[in-house]
Amino acid sequence: MRILVVADPLAGFKIYKDSTYAMMREAASRGHQILACLSSDLRLKNGIVEAQAQVVVLTDTQSGHDWYRIVGEEIIALRDVDAVIMRKDPPFDQQYLYATQLFSLAEAQGARVFNRGQALRDFNEKLAIFQFEQFIAPTMVSQSIADLRAFVSEHDDVIVKPLDGMGGVGIFRITNNDANLGSILEMLSQNGEKPVMAQKYLPAIKDGDKRILLIDGVPVDWCLARIPQQGETRGNLAAGGSGVARPLTARDREIAEALGPQLAAQGLLLVGLDVIGDNLTEVNVTSPTCFQEITAQSGINVAGLFIDAIERKCV
Repeated sequence: MRILVVADPLAGFKIYKDSTYAMMREAASRGHQILACLSSDLRLKNGIVEAQAQVVVLTDTQSGHDWYRIVGEEIIALRDVDAVIMRKDPPFDQQYLYATQLFSLAEAQGARVFNRGQALRDFNEKLAIFQFEQFIAPTMVSQSIADLRAFVSEHDDVIVKPLDGMGGVGIFRITNNDANLGSILEMLSQNGEKPVMAQKYLPAIKDGDKRILLIDGVPVDWCLARIPQQGETRGNLAAGGSGVARPLTARDREIAEALGPQLAAQGLLLVGLDVIGDNLTEVNVTSPTCFQEITAQSGINVAGLFIDAIERKCV
């Protein structure tokens, strides 16, 4: 197979933990050819969606920046590769939106894109949880500072976050008595011009913000609990949290098995559910991570499961 990976620059990959690297390594080990490009390398010419792509060969090096070599470049129609894997990190900005629209055009021309362009547009990673309200804690979204203040007043201990962030950026824990309450809400909402999500604080975060991976609707049997460091609210690894792999609990599996078939049916091959305690907090669809951490601690070849799914869809 020829697999086109649309991602951030390869030179910036931290390959000791990068899930996209794990996917590429697994695919290459099976003899598949890897091509890579940025979302800015996509184009529409003569009605055909193309990419100016680099042909990538992975080396035996397991660290540093020499883990790959570029052995060629080509302009290729997305319909002419076996699979396109979208792995660009958020934010879901205008550039990202345009990329998903090009993917949808390419799919109409016969391209196989994972996750599908329409699904990426439909599933805001924060708002998507409202499709599964039976599993969520008290949550609201508003750009009205008065609304947000009222929610904090009702629940007292609240997490607020932007709708387009990742890695814990812009997440605050606030209470009724927080001297910075007004400033935080004004900053996140850009003075009432931008929607903000507010969720009741879940004390179970001390046991970890669990990342549950769904591959073609089926949960990986172990999750990664991202545990906040001392004095922190955020469990995100990018915010200093530590990752501990654990078998899924009965509740984890209940949530995953309820959501999995619905998400897969809408074109989401890979999804990362975030669960704190018994509550679903996010549905991550852009570039879900934690492959390597789960593999290292559980022995489950997560990248192998993902490439298995790609092969089933495309071979």
